[in-house]
Amino acid sequence: MNGWDQRHLFYNKTTFGSEDEIFKNANLQFIPAYLRETSLIIEKASARSIPEVLQPENITAIIHSHSKWSDGNHSIEEMAKAAMVKGLQFLVISDHSKSAFYANGLTEERVKAQHAEIDELNDKLKPFKIFKSIESDILNDGSLDYSDDVLSSFDVIIASVHSNLKMNEEKAMMRLLNAIKNPFTSILGHCTSRLLLSRAGYPIDHKKIIDACAEYNVVIELNAHPRRLDIDWRFLDYCLKKEVLISIDPDAHSVDAFGHIKYGVLAAQKAGVTSSQNLSSYSLPMFEAFLKAQHAKRSR
Repeated sequence: MNGWDQRHLFYNKTTFGSEDEIFKNANLQFIPAYLRETSLIIEKASARSIPEVLQPENITAIIHSHSKWSDGNHSIEEMAKAAMVKGLQFLVISDHSKSAFYANGLTEERVKAQHAEIDELNDKLKPFKIFKSIESDILNDGSLDYSDDVLSSFDVIIASVHSNLKMNEEKAMMRLLNAIKNPFTSILGHCTSRLLLSRAGYPIDHKKIIDACAEYNVVIELNAHPRRLDIDWRFLDYCLKKEVLISIDPDAHSVDAFGHIKYGVLAAQKAGVTSSQNLSSYSLPMFEAFLKAQHAKRSR
């Protein structure tokens, strides 16, 4: 840098009292720190088109939670009452399916018993609502591990991979795409099954997975467990572009783990996700309308 450049910078130095003043001086909409990842946000700030980004207080429900019926630490009633204390509108109980024997996954007989308990609790706790779900294992060929009759007894199916994670990309993609095409699949859970700092993600083509979810009306989970944060936030822009709904879920195995959802919100904020683009920000009537559309898909 020559002497003139140094003098120019010195004489044009301006002191601001806050970040907000800096953006006002540049005639830009304020850019929150979590959105300062790429230069593209400058264009939105210039056009004043940055949306109202999702905040932790916009979460209305817990989707993807495990109870003592599988490998959780609390009963369904304890989970529901903890959600009620937090002012949430509904709870989706999604215990492990029968293939997850290591996690006390539910056999068909135990599914019926659990559903009977949920019916009783819904009568007891209304207007709070507990929805019947399952985290159904995606088998090697992409099928889910219950018959259609059993799958139809659930309000919502979260389809996830938990085993045989060393497939090559071709086989892994076949497996996931078949699961996405299954009309009973409503949410694709933790799509790469990565564990941060300990296990690499499943080798997938994220854009093809997102394209398939757009085509078959499947929600993509942003698993908020701090060891997962899966789907990675860097692919959320493409989800939003393809109008694929996100579901920020804590994958809670205890009432304390409801707090994990904040990590998912922080990740989603980096991509500018709004409340309307997140399933766990839906009101109870909105979620019931979502389920109605998903159940209509099952009959096609």
